Amino acid sequence: MTVPATTTTTTTSSSQQSKPGKLPGRELYNTIGKPKTIVAPMVDQSELAWRILSRKYGADLCYTPMFHARLFVTSDKYRQSMFNDQDGDPKYDRPLVVQFCANDPEILLQAAKLVENQCDAVDLNLGCPQGIAKKGKYGSFLMDDWGLVHSLIKKLHDNLSIPVTAKIRVYDDYDKSLQYAQMVLDAGAQFLTVHGRTREMKGQNTGLANWKILKHLRDKLPQDQVFFANGNILYSSDLQRCQDETNCDAVMSAEGNLYNPGVFCTKTDDIDMQFPRVDKILRQYFEIVKSVDPHPASRHSMKSHFFKLMHEFLNVRTELRPMIGKTSVHSSLDEWEKIVEEVERIVKEEIRTLPNFNDLDVVIDGELQIWGGLYKTVPYWRCQPYFRKVDGERQNTRLLKVAGENDLMVTSNEAKEKLLKRELEGEGEGDEGGSVKKKQAT
Repeated sequence: MTVPATTTTTTTSSSQQSKPGKLPGRELYNTIGKPKTIVAPMVDQSELAWRILSRKYGADLCYTPMFHARLFVTSDKYRQSMFNDQDGDPKYDRPLVVQFCANDPEILLQAAKLVENQCDAVDLNLGCPQGIAKKGKYGSFLMDDWGLVHSLIKKLHDNLSIPVTAKIRVYDDYDKSLQYAQMVLDAGAQFLTVHGRTREMKGQNTGLANWKILKHLRDKLPQDQVFFANGNILYSSDLQRCQDETNCDAVMSAEGNLYNPGVFCTKTDDIDMQFPRVDKILRQYFEIVKSVDPHPASRHSMKSHFFKLMHEFLNVRTELRPMIGKTSVHSSLDEWEKIVEEVERIVKEEIRTLPNFNDLDVVIDGELQIWGGLYKTVPYWRCQPYFRKVDGERQNTRLLKVAGENDLMVTSNEAKEKLLKRELEGEGEGDEGGSVKKKQAT
């Protein structure tokens, strides 16, 4: 489709005018409590139990996992395993946005109709960069077909009783990114979430999200447009920094939330909320899973969540890895209970009884980094960010090797400081730019 040249816009497009009985974007945003912290839509990861846990730690709004629209329509088994009567319950799972990937407007509408009474809006995934999305022609690979993107959104906007929203990625070109965002809004999207990375930025090439382009889009789009920013959230302190630098309405987190649900907690004096102890949060999460059982998606995702919640803990307490690894998602809850109890035992008997535990159980801010944020030294028994693999090797492993320490009390954050110093002085591995390119914020 032909897209007009971009100009600074201050009014809402005609396609976004409210339909009878349907709230426009800003009114919807106000009605659901003006959320500031958002759990991102993640494949098999932002399911019901996880959303309930995340809300306890400060998430104001949650998105479901990305659902495949065609499977959602044609397979009762798929639909019931992904989204059932427990999802979207006003008592514990609202506000909620349900996300679909699709490339057929009619199929997308059929899928959305199946959930419109259990959520506050339906979102179109325009950001998934994985190979399966390329093969299936959905997610970020629809960026090559603006006409189809427009028709998908407009189909929902014209026929749903609730609003449609969209989550996009950016191009390297600022003007093209703006034209793309304006087209998505013209089609009828009421909320716009922008992930500040391009389609090519994934895996080892993830790199830092570009907040400058987010600010550019926010400034050029209608002033009343609801705008969510996504990318680079490592700690709760990054939330306000992102909001200040992009002027967004709210901040969305995916990976940061998965490894530390406390990333959404803004109570700076509450270490147990910002960096939950693994024994406590594992117990909380496990009890939630039991409370919603049977919920196939929550049971299916449990093993992955165990590993992520304890990723730093398991780097030190490696003896737990086989115990979790051999336990299947189909194992009884009694088998999973043994893992939770063992983690609780280790923290209670081996960690909290250390003579200097109170001195060790603190979070220490590092120096301000050249990319604008900072790293923190967090005890390994507390949830904390994950840093991606670099050159095929686990980042934390490489950092610990660089630090040259074997003491279990040493965290990878301490090693980061040494690695940063080396790389800035030209002693690190790889490309120019050292730590900024090597240590990629999630």
